[in-house]
Amino acid sequence: MTKPAPFAEIWRGPFFESVHFGHAVVCDDTGQIVQAWGDPEAVILPRSSSKMLQALPLITSGAADKAGLTSEHLALACASHQGDPIHTKRVANWLDGLGLQESDLRCGSHMPYGRDTEVAMIKSDETPCQYHNNCSGKHAGFLTLNQHLGGGSEYVDPTHPVQKACLEAFETVTGETSPGYGIDGCSAPNFACTLHGMARAMAHFAAAPEGSAEARLHQAMRLHPDLVAGETRACTELMRAMNGKVALKTGAEGFFIAILPEAKLGIALKASCGTTRAAECAIAAILVGLGALDPNHPATVARMNTPITNRAGTVTGILKPSADLLPASVG
Repeated sequence: MTKPAPFAEIWRGPFFESVHFGHAVVCDDTGQIVQAWGDPEAVILPRSSSKMLQALPLITSGAADKAGLTSEHLALACASHQGDPIHTKRVANWLDGLGLQESDLRCGSHMPYGRDTEVAMIKSDETPCQYHNNCSGKHAGFLTLNQHLGGGSEYVDPTHPVQKACLEAFETVTGETSPGYGIDGCSAPNFACTLHGMARAMAHFAAAPEGSAEARLHQAMRLHPDLVAGETRACTELMRAMNGKVALKTGAEGFFIAILPEAKLGIALKASCGTTRAAECAIAAILVGLGALDPNHPATVARMNTPITNRAGTVTGILKPSADLLPASVG
């Protein structure tokens, strides 16, 4: 197996202190590899980066249109949101429109990622519910599809019709037979594929014709970046930095994807160490290298060539992408 490639370096003053490694693939609309770092055939779990794949049956089945879902609903179906009111209220209203309630979700609950919302809940001694789960939008999509299919209540079971539909969509767009699955943090199965397969799927989305399920999903993400993640989050800030021309989605354990419709390219990457800062630095660097992202935009600088400060506010070092990820002109 090809070894992972250097992704991001940490320098403390003049000293090279540490390095993150990973794998990354850029695919074109034919599914061919345009660029690669590390091992394109590494088998991975894309985690939340696969949410737009899991949302495909929601549209292709006719369930989304039958339920009158808007682009906001579709963005939430692809989201790993912060659990702020702009997210939780929309998910609650979505389920209410289906005649369902919070207890019908199977994602579990956790404190919101949005700092202001978290602090407000702590101060008021409020307990989080399943609407606060970052995956509640995806699960609302599952419930919408399930209502359309007439399945049982345990829609996260791998043998359930909802998950069978998700697997079929996943294998179709990755062009691979999945070797299996792991159970995600939200209790749904997360299907495995190669990194090349995931990049191929993203390129498939990028090249999808207007009006297709794939196009409707990535357009919704680009139109509503605040619903896909939230304020201060990389997905939201970087999509805004690219003026909504590129769809981005993070996944747990150092995963990231990008869909570039104008260039008809797809990107998938996995930081071997599973750290967020490595994945964010790498995706920003690759997008800069492709000419899609301004290297000097504040959202970019917050992820690559980023000053590291100590608790006194003194700049002690820098986080920067490996030279292999960037052309020399922007290194």
